[in-house]
Amino acid sequence: MLKIRPLLSALTNPRLLTFKRYDCVCKSLCTMSEGSVDTSTTKPPKRLNEEHEDSAKMVHAAKRSKSEGGHTEDEKKYPKKKVVLLMAYSGKGYYGMQRNPGTSQFRTIEDDLVTSLIKSGCIPENHGDDMKKMSFQRCARTDKGVSAAGQVVSLKLWLIDNVIDKINEHLPPQIRVLGLKRVTQGFNSKNSCDARTYCYMLPTVAFSPKDYDTQNSAVFRLEPETLQRVNRLFTLYKGTHNFHNFTSQKAPQDPSARRYITEMSCGEPFIRSDAEFAVITVRGQSFMLHQIRKMIGLVIAIIKGYAKEEVIERSWGQQKVDVPKAPGLGLVLERVHFDRYNKRFGGDGLHECLEWDNEEEAIKAFKEAHIYPTIVETECQERSMVSWMATLPIHDFEATATETQENKDQKRDNEDEGNESD
Repeated sequence: MLKIRPLLSALTNPRLLTFKRYDCVCKSLCTMSEGSVDTSTTKPPKRLNEEHEDSAKMVHAAKRSKSEGGHTEDEKKYPKKKVVLLMAYSGKGYYGMQRNPGTSQFRTIEDDLVTSLIKSGCIPENHGDDMKKMSFQRCARTDKGVSAAGQVVSLKLWLIDNVIDKINEHLPPQIRVLGLKRVTQGFNSKNSCDARTYCYMLPTVAFSPKDYDTQNSAVFRLEPETLQRVNRLFTLYKGTHNFHNFTSQKAPQDPSARRYITEMSCGEPFIRSDAEFAVITVRGQSFMLHQIRKMIGLVIAIIKGYAKEEVIERSWGQQKVDVPKAPGLGLVLERVHFDRYNKRFGGDGLHECLEWDNEEEAIKAFKEAHIYPTIVETECQERSMVSWMATLPIHDFEATATETQENKDQKRDNEDEGNESD
């Protein structure tokens, strides 16, 4: 009881309660003040950590800028944009369009193009080793020796001033960039392509009878009746067919062997260097390795009398058919088509249609200066078509067994497989 009384009196005394409250508040303020002092003493290490992180980021950015060739200022001035380049080139002396890393002794069109893009300042130097960094894609892969008048590639680059002229400054005369257009960020020149048009320039002596004396090939002239028959055979290719016999290592059951052809015909003959030539035009959704050359080779074999017409339809069946492959010299990628892209984006007010009407004169001039003369001159000097025609008798067009001349040539075909036309 003696201990309880002081406690009760304290509780009933207002002055004492006020003092107690004041004492508690003071202690609380002191505690808060001490806490704030402790907090302030821990802030400097935090700022030091932030400064250390910032300096590390700056070092990393400097290293990245250095690895990309020091293009930091250019990148600010010329932001990267997704574009397409219209290209024309003569394929003589090149191992096709597509770059083959690790095989520098086999020069390709893309090797020279990438070198030019780096030297002109359109892409960083390290992008030359990994073309995925610039989202590079070609519309069509062309085989060894094949030319192009309308190849299209898509990529991201810095849109520097006079970009086309500066790229061409570092390209050889037989390769030219003729046009450039902005495209959507997701554009892929291969996947967005609806169709491809190829041309094949050949001496008309290819359609001469098999007993014709090829020593006088320059004086041969194609008869109108023969040209009509040639075009009638070419129309058989139109539509969707199984072209497994027109390429290498493609099984009859492989769905990718089915290809859609919309047009194939041979134009009127003309004279070049005292010899008669003609141009075959074929348009299709896509083409396989050597497909066009084999389509032409089989028709030539029929016209010359080495094979019967029914072999064309038989070649689309399940059996193996020996199909000869015409020389690659006269093959030219004439044009690529983007009908779906143009329909969707060409009229949106932001993007251009991927048509090259304004570049037609430049395309024609390049063909007349670099492609056609090369084909004519090489044919007249090397007589590649005449030499190939001499191999037609060794093909067995009636054979359906696996051991055909096609299989004997398989090893040679496989050497070119890295340059598939599509």
